[in-house]
Amino acid sequence: MARILVVDDDSHIRQLVGAILKNEGFEMRYAEDGEEALSILETASVDLMILDIMMPKLDGWELAEEVRAYYDFPLLMLTAKGETKEKVKGFQLGTDDYVVKPFDPAELVVRVKALLKRYNISASNTVKAGKLSIDKNTHNVTAGKQVYSLPLKEFELLFLLASYPGKTFSREQLIQQVWGPDYEGDDRTVDVHIKRLRARFTEEKAGIKISTVWGLGYRLESGT
Repeated sequence: MARILVVDDDSHIRQLVGAILKNEGFEMRYAEDGEEALSILETASVDLMILDIMMPKLDGWELAEEVRAYYDFPLLMLTAKGETKEKVKGFQLGTDDYVVKPFDPAELVVRVKALLKRYNISASNTVKAGKLSIDKNTHNVTAGKQVYSLPLKEFELLFLLASYPGKTFSREQLIQQVWGPDYEGDDRTVDVHIKRLRARFTEEKAGIKISTVWGLGYRLESGT
């Protein structure tokens, strides 16, 4: 049973989200601000966090930054703010998805389950996307009988995107996770590597598409 922590200063939202997800069989924990959430994380294991942006003491931005520094589980922003700049900031801080209030209960459930599925897939050393099988142990990519041996950074970039199908990564996130925090080059190197992957793995050949999300970054979409 997955454990979900809902962090929102609005008790009605906490109760509503809790009722929806409890009905799906999830185990729920609640916090009314970021400080309480961090306190809970010191003693309890969590598989996913749903957090609001505007909260007292420690807001959603600060909480997301703290969580990403010490923990590794999906973050779903649940907020009334729907502007692109808010989404960009959330993705840059490491949030995985974004739902705008008021939300449809069915959509919330689908997004939560999709995030948990992506997280479980990413923990594996082999990821499947479209017609591709991507093996982190051998650094090979297989499509049917064809085996591809990619340059290291191309492989790591593809593995990361394929591990989280549908998730949008900013260039900054991709640089941090593939090239590392000490990388001092131009972040346009991401564009170059994406272009090479697109040329190598066309949608027809590989069953995947690496899409540009204008103003945000890139995401991999799989046909399966």
